[in-house]
Parts: sequence; C-alpha cells; structure tokens
Amino acid sequence: MSEHHDPVPTTLLPREGQPATAPGMPVIRAEALGKTYREGKLNTPVFDGLDLDVHPGETVAIIGASGAGKSTLLHLLGGLDVPTAGEVYVDGHRMSALSDRARGALRNRALGFVYQFHHLLPEFTALENVMLPALLTGQAVDGEKRGRPPAIAEVEPKARELLESVGLGHRLQHKPGELSGGERQRAAVARALVNRPACVLGDEPTGNLDDRTAGTVFDLMLDLNRAQRTSLVLVTHDRSLARRLDRVLELHEGKLREVAPSAV
Repeated sequence: MSEHHDPVPTTLLPREGQPATAPGMPVIRAEALGKTYREGKLNTPVFDGLDLDVHPGETVAIIGASGAGKSTLLHLLGGLDVPTAGEVYVDGHRMSALSDRARGALRNRALGFVYQFHHLLPEFTALENVMLPALLTGQAVDGEKRGRPPAIAEVEPKARELLESVGLGHRLQHKPGELSGGERQRAAVARALVNRPACVLGDEPTGNLDDRTAGTVFDLMLDLNRAQRTSLVLVTHDRSLARRLDRVLELHEGKLREVAPSAV
C-alpha cells in the first residue's frame, strides 16, 4: 500500500453541477501504449504502440485469443498496472503524473470495475458492499465535491436505488454467500456505478455465469449504460455479446484493430 500522504488535487473532483468529463473529451485515452514483462534478462512483450480513445457514453468490446493481453490492456486503462511505454489519460489526467494516492482517488471517482469474480466482501451485506466505494471518496453520489467522505446517510439512498434497479431490492441485507452467482454479479455492477463513473471497465464480467444469467447481466449493463450515459469497455470471449456493443476491437499479435460488429 502506498505511503503517500499528499492531498488529492481538487481538479480530480468534478465541480458542482458539471459532468466529470468535458464535452468532446475522451473519458479514456491511450497513446502509444506498450507493455513488456521482464523476468531477469528475459523480456516478454505483450503489445506496443496501441492507441485508443473511449468517448462519453459509448460501449466498446475488446476481443482476442487467450493470452493476447486483453486483461493487461484493461488493467492499464484502469490505472491498475503501469505501462512500459506510452501514456494513459483518464478524464483528461495523465495517470503517470499522479501520485499513488491521487491516482487511486481518480480511479475511484471516474472509473467503475466489474470482474469475472464479483470481489464482494463476504462479511458485508449487498447494501454495504455497494456503498463502500462512495464512502471511500470525497465526492457525494450526486457528484458534488466534498472535503470529507460522505456519511452513510448520504450514500445509502443511492445504493438502495441501484440495487433495486438491478433487481436486488429484496436482497439488501443478504451477504454474498446468501446470493446466487447472478445476484452477486448484479450487486457488483451496482457497486461499480455508485460513484457515477465516467466509464465502467469489465473483465469477462459474465465469464463465470451460465448463458441465460450471462445474458441477463449483460442486458442490465447495457440498460444502465444508456440510463446513466456511462461509457463501457468490456473484455469478453463471447462474440455474440461483443457484437451488440458500439465498437469491437480485436487484440491480435500485439496490435489493436477495429472490427465491424456485424463481422464478429
């Protein structure tokens, strides 16, 4: 864990009444992005020179063979890993220029994450899990800047609303072990949206679900994308799901190319 104690720049928080991302600005931009894993004297390049813009409200699928580097790319876009070349900008901020603490604050405010495994904390209820990201930030769920983390009373109504919107209004006080696989993943989607992020990054979010449940969760994510105008970037092996998004990008032999959704 970082030992930085520098204050989070106020520019990382949206001004009251304004969207997080300025009109026309990509919510995420990657420029000449590269990643090479180094083990001793051995270098293993994953990709190099990738450029990508994700615009407000759009949905993007990233497809490719296993081991192509799709999850690595998603982790770089989300500031969860550091590139060996190039730059990532989130909401106009260059990630490499930020301290660990400031980068974490930006990530928590501007991005939501949904993984193949839900990562809900087992000791907390569904409602408490959804509230946690908002309680850790200095921004209220209405987007207003705060000098302190919001109180539970400020966050709980929005968390309840999100859980109801994903069909879990009757499961608020249930812990993850008391939920089905599909319910846990729906709770994870609600958690990803509680801070009204500019973009949600999904790493095989339906990969552990049966086809019917996967379709339900995917439909839910698209519905919330349209309702909240949140951008969506999904890594998926399921081409039938990928072709339903606005853009499809294929990562192959270290290069990223756009594919017509109808051709996927």
